[in-house]
Formats: sequence, C-alpha cells, structure tokens
Amino acid sequence: MESLKGLILSGGKGTRLRPITHTSAKQLVPVANKPVLFYGIEAMAEAGIEQVGIIIAPETGPEIEAAAGDGSRFGVRITYIVQDEPAGLAHAVLTAEPFLGESPFVMYLGDNLLQGGISDLVSAFREHGPDALILLTPVPDPQNYGVAELTKTAAGEVGRVVRLVEKPKEPATDLALVGVYMFTAAIHDAARAIEPSPRGELEITDAIQHLVDNQMRVEPHVVRGWWKDTGRLQDMLEANRLILDNLIERVEGELIDSQVDGRVVIEPGARLERTAVRGPAIIGAGARLTDCYIGPYTAIGEGCAISNAEVEHSILLAGCTVSDLAGRMESSLLGRNVTVRRGERQPRAYRFMVGDNSDISIL
Repeated sequence: MESLKGLILSGGKGTRLRPITHTSAKQLVPVANKPVLFYGIEAMAEAGIEQVGIIIAPETGPEIEAAAGDGSRFGVRITYIVQDEPAGLAHAVLTAEPFLGESPFVMYLGDNLLQGGISDLVSAFREHGPDALILLTPVPDPQNYGVAELTKTAAGEVGRVVRLVEKPKEPATDLALVGVYMFTAAIHDAARAIEPSPRGELEITDAIQHLVDNQMRVEPHVVRGWWKDTGRLQDMLEANRLILDNLIERVEGELIDSQVDGRVVIEPGARLERTAVRGPAIIGAGARLTDCYIGPYTAIGEGCAISNAEVEHSILLAGCTVSDLAGRMESSLLGRNVTVRRGERQPRAYRFMVGDNSDISIL
C-alpha cells in the first residue's frame, strides 16, 4: 500500500461551545491543558503518518496555524487547506484532493478524542486492504449520529457494512460512526457522485454508501475503548476526566505548606501555598494557588491565579482568576482570562459581564 497520509478536519464554528468559541477555535480548547487538536496530530505521528493535511476555516485558520505550526514539534509535516464554507465532510475530502492525490489516507475529526490512538486501525487497514474502513462504537443515542447497519454473522463476529444513515429517526442499530475514517482514493469519485443532503452538505455517510452500492469493500472496526466528540461542555468535561485518569504524577512547581494526593501534575513555575490538590488534576505552568482546594478531574491552565476558593471537575483556560468564593466551583469551563470573584461591597449582589450563549448556575 502507498504511504498513508493524514487529513484532520479543523474547520467549523463550534456553536455548541459558545461563548468560548466566539474567540477561539473549538479544536484549540484544551483538555488536560492540551488543545484537543494536538491529540489528533499526535495520534497520526504515533501511527507513522508523516504528511498531515489540516482543513481550516477562513475565520479560525490563522489561529490554528499559529498553534500547530509546521508540524515539526509533533514529528509530522503539516499542510493547511482552506475550506471556504462548512459544506460537509465529503466536501472537505474533495477540497483536500490536491493534497491527498492517489494516496490512501486517515481522516480524523479535529474535535474528537479516541482512546489509544489509531495505530491498530492503520495496521488493520494496511493488512486487509479494503476500499474504506469505518470506526463504529455503540452509543445510547444513535439518532444523533451517522449509524451503520451490518450483515448478520455468527455471534461475536462483525459483519460487512450494508447501509449508512445520517441521524436516523428510527436507528436500526446502536453503532455510531466515530470521527475517524480510512479511505483509498476511490472516495474522491464517490464524493463527486453524491448530491447535497437536505441540510445542504455533502455527507461522508452518502459517499461511503456510494462505495457500498458499487460493491466496493467497506469494513467496520468496532471501537472498544472510549471515544469522545468534544463539541459540548459536558463532553469536554468527560474527555478531561478520561485523559486525567491516565496522568503520570509529576511535580515540578513549588509547594509551600501544601498537600498533593493522587495523580497530580504540577508544571514548572507553578506555586502553591496552603493549598490541597486531590488528583487526578493538572496545574499549569506559572499558576498561583493560595488557600485553595483543587478537587479531582480539574485542569488549571497556565498563569491562572486562584485564592480562597474550591474548584473541582472543571477546566480553567490560561490566565483565569478565581477568588473568595463562598461555595465550590464545579463542572465549569472558564475561557481565557476570565475573572470569577465575590465582591466585598454592600449590599451583596451578583454582578456579571457575560458573553452570548453563556450558562450560569447559582445555587
């Protein structure tokens, strides 16, 4: 098989993560203090893929280019490909055709996280040589995903793909398409042969169905580990939890009268005074924590300042300030340079400056 290329889709507007994504690409929102996009690039590098194309949107592309660079820090060569409008995944494939050429390739959605990377899948693709390999996982709400129907086989075996349906009202199975696909160059003709869906997009499910209908070999690969689409707050927090669960303890910052329990990473330049951290948790470089409690599944970004506060199961991006909270902050995502504090003036009142589509709960 020709050398495999990689294609990461990193366009889209990230409407479900607003207001964070009003000012930042959703693929750069960090999970465990690392942008989601970087996990995908690292997965490509670990699988031995050297040439990676990243589809970007005109609005957020420059930010993504600035963050990921030429790819040398990951051990890959990155080519940036502008998709003028989000016209569907199959449209993205056609947009990338000059980069991909005749090479087989892995397509990876840039806001997805897949446990264990893609090395096993790349090996299966190379070994079996199908026209396409699609990743599937059982989900509780298949009506929200592209869903695959397979041929019936003996117990424990996985059948062939016979039909793919995008967000079916009545799903035939609970097997959803995970955001990772492997294709030969045959997918380009398939993408050209299909019509836009009712929502005006060229759907990758329709292109794969075209391969199936033309007797090409589309193999399923059922994912047994976890997979997360990080498009919503709840999913971001869950992905953060899953990644922090695999932390390897490392304390490089300064601890003064402070206590650290469990799997905790404290990055260089961080300073903790009279603070307790219960892992798994990560404290970013240069953070200042004073008289705090940091609970499990929390990622504190670089340069954050937290004092007289309790934070648990949350993601704080770089430069946040949290101080003098009467209760515990939990299950929260704070954007860059956000300040959350209790005012001292009387009468006591809540004062907010909040962006579009924010969600604030006060109990």
